[in-house]
Amino acid sequence: MESKKIVKEIVKMPDAIAILAATADGKISDRQRSPARFGSKADREHLEGQIASVDGVLFGRGTLQAYQTSLPLRDRQLLEQRREANKPDQPIHIVCSRSANFDPQWRFFGQPIPRWLITSTPGEIFWQNSPCFDRIISVDTDNHWRSTFQQLYQLGLHRVAILGGGELVASLLTADLITELWLTICPFLVGGKDAPTIVEGTGFSLRSPQKLRLLSAETMGEEVFLHYAIKNPLPL
Repeated sequence: MESKKIVKEIVKMPDAIAILAATADGKISDRQRSPARFGSKADREHLEGQIASVDGVLFGRGTLQAYQTSLPLRDRQLLEQRREANKPDQPIHIVCSRSANFDPQWRFFGQPIPRWLITSTPGEIFWQNSPCFDRIISVDTDNHWRSTFQQLYQLGLHRVAILGGGELVASLLTADLITELWLTICPFLVGGKDAPTIVEGTGFSLRSPQKLRLLSAETMGEEVFLHYAIKNPLPL
């Protein structure tokens, strides 16, 4: 009797790296959620170098509202590296927001970068006839991230960076989609129970925390640059 071979379909997802800067007490802003510009020039150069290595960057509405801008690549050497790799000058900048309640006058919408939006059906309807976004991906469930990442991969985004905020990072960690974490520890204390941290949401239990494996640690000036692997994501 001829045996039947069961072929399991391999679901491909983008490699996702979170790139964050935090104070020594783990805050990414103050309780007013002010723009967090406490990183040094070295941290900014590190961030730009990481962005140059990806196909897209993702960030939440709160992050966009705080800065009202994104970080286009400007370094000539990094731009040349992308051209030599047959990549566009700029990765795709993707805003993630169910409400999609943005002000089109924000500087972000005038920057020379490709812009995508991940939102709900009402958000898609609101922005679908606007030139503000080059592509809109509509989702209507709370647990949509794995299918959304599959779609991103199919659209050519094989490596993406997560730039915040804490709610988005928490959602992607819960969905086991972040594979690496770059964390810059800056020499400041902010404190305050209402100041956002690098991971928001409902949090993880101490019985089953999100485990990390340290890949490297480097001190530059008064900052510490940490690179972690996520130890136990679910197999994709």
